[in-house]
Amino acid sequence: MDMRILFLTYYYPPDLCAGSFRAGALVSALGKALPDTLKLDVLTTLPNRYGKFRPDTVSSEQSGHIAIYRFPVPTHKSGMIDQARSFTVFARQCLDFVADKHYDLVLATSSRLMTAALAARVTKKINAPLYLDIRDLFIETITEVLPGPVAVVLRPVLQSVEKHTFLQARHINIVSPGFENYFIERYPRIPLSLHTNGVDREFLKPHFDRGSESIPEPVRILYVGNTGAGQGLEHIVPALATILEGQAAFRIIGAGGTRDRLERKIRKTGCSNVELLPPVERNLLIEEYRQADVLFLHLNDLKALRMVLPSKLFEYAATGKPILAGVDGYAARFIHEHIPNAEVFSPCDAKAAAQAFTRLDKAMVDRSSFVRDYTRSRIMERMAHEIISCAHENK
Repeated sequence: MDMRILFLTYYYPPDLCAGSFRAGALVSALGKALPDTLKLDVLTTLPNRYGKFRPDTVSSEQSGHIAIYRFPVPTHKSGMIDQARSFTVFARQCLDFVADKHYDLVLATSSRLMTAALAARVTKKINAPLYLDIRDLFIETITEVLPGPVAVVLRPVLQSVEKHTFLQARHINIVSPGFENYFIERYPRIPLSLHTNGVDREFLKPHFDRGSESIPEPVRILYVGNTGAGQGLEHIVPALATILEGQAAFRIIGAGGTRDRLERKIRKTGCSNVELLPPVERNLLIEEYRQADVLFLHLNDLKALRMVLPSKLFEYAATGKPILAGVDGYAARFIHEHIPNAEVFSPCDAKAAAQAFTRLDKAMVDRSSFVRDYTRSRIMERMAHEIISCAHENK
């Protein structure tokens, strides 16, 4: 008798974000691990992470025993209200899709809690067990970002949603060891596993060395990724660029909810050594990484972010390029323990960042052992077998 798994993920390739890359790698691993009698349906959206990046994509596709269904959602500008509206449209289409179907397991990957909450509702609707992949502690982050009075009102509501969601899970995976205490304290009876993010195949083979060319002046510092409240680039880049005027030039590739603030701060400080560019496809990033001298990473100075392990770290580390990272907590410990030739400074502290830049060795380094330990396909292979085991337990 055939078994069926339902996978809910708001983002999926060719969308450009950490959730999309993780979901695509997991589906690939499941495709290799699934027995012929087990079917996988993936419910996701048409590309929408960035308003200006909407590649032509088919709404549905079938490959062997994997079917992918992409639902259209309204455009958004990374604001809370417009993102909530887009997610509501996605949720309604998912619930309509599963109304007359049976699944042996519901799987969801979620950073902002809502995809996990939707998956919990689906499991209740179709009476199936739930496996959650949790990529962020949404409540802890959002209540630090929101204005105080709003956070006070919203926090108990979100806590209720989280509790209802997580207590329905048969199994929860976390992407950062920094999350472990949070779950042990609040949900001690739910089996927990750790399958982190990792180095994707696009970054396994390219050579990122520019050749024999010496490090130029100014040094080329590259940032790639989201420009939202969680990154807080507006709190560090303009001030740091001003200090390093003549020594370094920043190239920032990405988009997000606070990009406008970053642009205003850059104009206000008058620094001329920062270039802002829109998101680009991953295959084009290879050349960007090759031309960079230093890779820049920053998380905002929020208590919740001391528990995260940024997915971008794995991509950066694979290049062998020097890394300048404004992080605290678990991410800082991870860098110290696993990533050579990376300097860490306190988030939002431009003077400390400038000092770290001065200490940083601008030469490339061999991180092949790190890449070997954190190859995404191997991590997802282990996770895929765990998911399939959960599905079999329900039979």
